[in-house]
Amino acid sequence: MPAAPDLPVPMRALLAGARRKQSALLDLICTLVLAESPSDDKTAVDACVALAAAHAKGLGGHVKLHKQSAFGNVLEARLGPRSKTGAAGRVLLLGHLDTVWPLGTLKRMPCRLGEGRLWGPGTLDMKAGVAMALTALEILTEAGMLEREIVLLLNSDEEVGSPVSRPITERLAAECSAVYVLEPAQGLACKTARKGTGNWRIEIKGVAAHAGVDFEKGASAVRELARVVETVSGWTDLKRGLTVSVGAAGGGNKTNVIPAEAWMEIDIRIARKADGSRIERRFAALKPVDQRCTLNVSGGINRPPMERTRGTVQLYRRARALAAELGITLDEASTGGASDGNFTSALGIPTLDGLGAVGEGAHASHESIVVEHLAPRLALLAGLLSR
Repeated sequence: MPAAPDLPVPMRALLAGARRKQSALLDLICTLVLAESPSDDKTAVDACVALAAAHAKGLGGHVKLHKQSAFGNVLEARLGPRSKTGAAGRVLLLGHLDTVWPLGTLKRMPCRLGEGRLWGPGTLDMKAGVAMALTALEILTEAGMLEREIVLLLNSDEEVGSPVSRPITERLAAECSAVYVLEPAQGLACKTARKGTGNWRIEIKGVAAHAGVDFEKGASAVRELARVVETVSGWTDLKRGLTVSVGAAGGGNKTNVIPAEAWMEIDIRIARKADGSRIERRFAALKPVDQRCTLNVSGGINRPPMERTRGTVQLYRRARALAAELGITLDEASTGGASDGNFTSALGIPTLDGLGAVGEGAHASHESIVVEHLAPRLALLAGLLSR
């Protein structure tokens, strides 16, 4: 018997449902924000993950905790009918619950409503997106429109590079036909491309000597550092979307001593996957100009770029069409920041990012979301998840 054709998604009805849920959605966002969850505090992150897990269970989801020792536990929740067609019938909703904010930040950045916004640490990046995902699933469940299997994955270490969650993300994404990432919107746009990231540290050993008595016997690690800074900074190629930034550096300890030690930390952004291996080879080939100095080079590419693929463009066009039914113009954008969507896109799985809240101030003291955009964005997300 042939499969029934997909029916048009009732976007106006979903928008009405989203408006009815807006108050409860704001409450859920506040609940998650009040559960402060800095990446480096396992107990705090686990408490926030437990709140999301309880909500998913309340929706009838099958919840699994991937327990971790050094970081917070990773939450996997499956909702909707089990797929009988493998990856083709399954979608991954991807987000994270850790934040960059230390415990106690709420004392100076309280979670509050005002000026048409919801303010507080982690509101935009990205507890609003997590709450939107749970609420979208609730809307579809109550309307009898959750007709395919949805895998919700909430990571606990995204803000520090996803050292433990990456293999979980990649394994679950490989079981899905598409990935929707709950990171904040880029303005009002979703994201179809992100740069990849890399981090390196270079430690330089020189030869100490008295700066006045034995100057010529010294080999300045700081001078060698300056040479290396110029070398690696020269690898920046803006036309290719490749940037090399020495963000932190130091060396020496007294003005009358030729410095024997220096160090630097470097941020790399790449728009093309092939540039990652090229940059790694360049770092590996670095040599000191002053042969009395030695370089210890460590680091590598952390996240591959999320390139604008055909599959991602197809997802974007569907989202744009659904948004148009809501009277919204949904543009696409690229960004220099990375997310866990970089991992899934690099596997060749169509990935659409930036489907979370609209706001500003991620990682900044004015972090906030714009309330008026919540219901339309929630309806759009629900529409994408429906058949």
